[in-house]
Amino acid sequence: MNTHSPQLMEATSAKIVMLGESGAGKSSIALRFTRNEFLNNQETTIGAAFLSKTLMVPPSRSAAASPGGAATGQALQQQMRALKFEIWDTAGQERFRSLAPIYYRGACGALVVYDITNGESLKRAQTWIRELRANADPSLVIMLVGNKKDLESLRQVSFEDGQRLAAEEQLAGFFETSAKDNNNVEQVFLVLAGRLLDQGLGNRGGAGGARGGVLAPRGERVEQHNEESSQFTCC
Repeated sequence: MNTHSPQLMEATSAKIVMLGESGAGKSSIALRFTRNEFLNNQETTIGAAFLSKTLMVPPSRSAAASPGGAATGQALQQQMRALKFEIWDTAGQERFRSLAPIYYRGACGALVVYDITNGESLKRAQTWIRELRANADPSLVIMLVGNKKDLESLRQVSFEDGQRLAAEEQLAGFFETSAKDNNNVEQVFLVLAGRLLDQGLGNRGGAGGARGGVLAPRGERVEQHNEESSQFTCC
């Protein structure tokens, strides 16, 4: 019997917040990652939506090496970690901006998303990054994501511009994605998971957030997905 499947392995939970301009595709990225779905007419998020998914994360290169060299397939399997992403997809409209601290408080990771066809959305992304630096936990792992890579002919923000911002802000990573084409979406979360686990997520005591039963303010659309029990140890 495989005792290392997501169903049987105890998962470490990580609260993740998604921030960015309305229309950048945060909900589409979250939906593609958690359900492998894409909606051409995605409804605008009101307040925030909640989704979750457990991901099996391979060990880092340094952890994967055995004393005698490369680890065997069985050893690698034993080193796999189950990480349950508990994702808060926040509304990007200005009228909901004051609610954002509710969702990034206690988060372990943040994905700041912009639309490569909208130059203004990159400026908004930088504003979100600086707000997180000022108000969120100092150990928060922040990554920048440029979405809508499938609309190359409409591009206003170059790859280099996104890369430059990520470097200037000393972020943990930068990707361009297409939620529509399912390009790089899972890779974003795999890299984020690796950063969190390398930082010691799961080895710290206490909870920096809440389980999937987080109570949201009145009037918000919250989707709950009950999965296997998980240990919540966050930043």
